[in-house]
Amino acid sequence: MSSDIDTNAAPSGTGCVECDADGGFWVHLRRCAACGHVGCCDTSPGQHATAHYRETGHRLIQSFEPGEDWYWDYVDESTFEGPELAAPTSHPADQPVPGPAGRVPGNWQQLIHT
Repeated sequence: MSSDIDTNAAPSGTGCVECDADGGFWVHLRRCAACGHVGCCDTSPGQHATAHYRETGHRLIQSFEPGEDWYWDYVDESTFEGPELAAPTSHPADQPVPGPAGRVPGNWQQLIHT
């Protein structure tokens, strides 16, 4: 499993790559431990972190939320503790959740997966 973590891979940005490209929004962010891709969680409409796993086979993600450092393994379906990844380890603390600012629709709670 340690080969699935690259502690030098920088995050791809401060938000979900795909949501930023298509004007969508996210609830929480997850970071691929293998390549740094930042995608949105499974509660988010796009579920882009899981889509990245399905497309690449990169099985490990880490929360990209301030104050959270847990990992998730898509294969084992379990959380675990792992090494610190390259900075930054979360989106900016002033970035709202859900986010990003200005793109979250008023009815966002009706659009998420529960």
